[in-house]
Amino acid sequence: MKFSSIAAVLLFVSSLSAESTFTNLTDPQEIRAFHDVTGRIRCICIPSIAIKSCSFNNCTVSAKLKVFIENRIRSGESADTIVEKMVKGFGPDAVKDPVIAKFIESGNTGMAESVVYGFGPDILAKPDSTWIDASLFMAGALGILLMFLYLKKRTTAKASSANPSQENEAFRKYLSEIEEKQK
Repeated sequence: MKFSSIAAVLLFVSSLSAESTFTNLTDPQEIRAFHDVTGRIRCICIPSIAIKSCSFNNCTVSAKLKVFIENRIRSGESADTIVEKMVKGFGPDAVKDPVIAKFIESGNTGMAESVVYGFGPDILAKPDSTWIDASLFMAGALGILLMFLYLKKRTTAKASSANPSQENEAFRKYLSEIEEKQK
């Protein structure tokens, strides 16, 4: 019981931390814009989650894109504009950004080109609920199966123990038959 309580608390805490991401922005409006953009753009390494939930440790490309997004917000671009430009491209001026310059310098020209010319609509975070739905269905089916097996076991146990007088009578009859055969 203790272990399950601890596991539940840890799961809750980790889910809270997965929904937030670190930013160096300090202005509350800029932070809201950052969270808006990072919630609408998908992670480069794990496309099934938003970049907001993408780990800095596991996906350095997304971490660098987060810094690029911060730079765009600092330059005065709105969240909607940044998301639109992520899809359609920021144009050749984007290579002046230190993050994109670093992509080019390190040989990651594909990422730099995607920022300049756009990632296309696939960069938008579209939560795929297929696995969630399937796991909920499987958990429900397993629960129903376990309840069915429990009720079946319970009713058979009741049926066999419901008539102890009949069992005693059958045993006595058996004993009397044996006694008669021995005579």
